[in-house]
Amino acid sequence: MDYFQAVILGIVEGLTEFLPVSSTGHLTIAEQLLGLQVDDPAVTAYTAVIQMGAILAAFVYFFKDIVRIAKAWLTGLVKPEVRGTFDHRMGWYVIVGTIPIGIVGLLFKDFITGPLRSLWVVAFALILWSAVMVYAERRGGQERGERALTLKDSIIVGLVQCIALIPGVSRSGATISAGLLRGLDRVAATRLSFFLSIPALLAAGLFELKDAVGGDIGIGQTIVGTVVSFVVAYATVAWLLRFVAGHSIAKFVPYRVVLGVLLIVALSAGWMTPT
Repeated sequence: MDYFQAVILGIVEGLTEFLPVSSTGHLTIAEQLLGLQVDDPAVTAYTAVIQMGAILAAFVYFFKDIVRIAKAWLTGLVKPEVRGTFDHRMGWYVIVGTIPIGIVGLLFKDFITGPLRSLWVVAFALILWSAVMVYAERRGGQERGERALTLKDSIIVGLVQCIALIPGVSRSGATISAGLLRGLDRVAATRLSFFLSIPALLAAGLFELKDAVGGDIGIGQTIVGTVVSFVVAYATVAWLLRFVAGHSIAKFVPYRVVLGVLLIVALSAGWMTPT
């Protein structure tokens, strides 16, 4: 991988990590268009590592919230009077909600980075999960804000986050949809999606780091891709929170469906290969 390819993939990651369009799906498409082998262990590891740039952007954007929640959670471990506060409970919600994807990711790592890294999977997942997003917008009551979150909400959204391990589904598309179906408003569902993404994707990036820099990618390209991802993702986070305050996530569905159909056409015609 050269530096041009690293920059392009960093931009794609930063733009798509938090939008409900599937960053993994877009990275898989971009990698093939750039002439990279999408199922190469070093390439799949690289995509996981540059996610840390996007996660760092979310961490910086929500820094005050994260510090407040972490402080309340730690304090609550020794002071019972703090345990009933929202911030202390939110700390537990993030921890518990992150456990499912950690377990599933480890158990099925080879399958996720192997057979699932196919553009056929991406194409059909983009189209099929779009129906879930439309359903969530139509059926979700959106009567509850962030402070009405419960442990059950976190567990269910965390379980649904596991489905996003399928390229093309979209982690944010899955978790926001689950939040909406639990009756959360869009902003609450999106913020929960962000908070659950930070430990999950950070752990995935650290786990894959050795394969990315130890393979054919190189430390320099990895650093460049991560930095570019951070810059682009920070702007994306700020935009998305403003967008969901007044717009349906179903707005992204036409793009997802068109991209999925174009992929099916390209694969069927032999213009692109699945991996």
